[in-house]
Amino acid sequence: TNIGSILASVNPYKPIPGLYSVDAIDLYRQHRLGELPPHIFATANECYCCLWKRHDSQCVLISGESGAGKTESTKLLLKFLSAMSQTSLGAPASEKSTCVEKAILES
Repeated sequence: TNIGSILASVNPYKPIPGLYSVDAIDLYRQHRLGELPPHIFATANECYCCLWKRHDSQCVLISGESGAGKTESTKLLLKFLSAMSQTSLGAPASEKSTCVEKAILES
């Protein structure tokens, strides 16, 4: 759920098909925060928009207990931001994964 610009989420401890797909990235990049159901991509999109359109520095705080999904949430944020940066460079949707993204996610 969203609480303003804060996303409170729960780790389902199992994969949910399509939840973090390229289609989900494309959907959330086209909408502002609050227009679609709460999602980590909506939060990432808000950060991206504030960073590039208003030139505001951004910080994302990911908190939780051990096993809550902090690392996975970080990977998802980076996946979204990487895809957005490739889109802004004019890359087609099929090429939204870059060497930089892979290096960051693998680290």
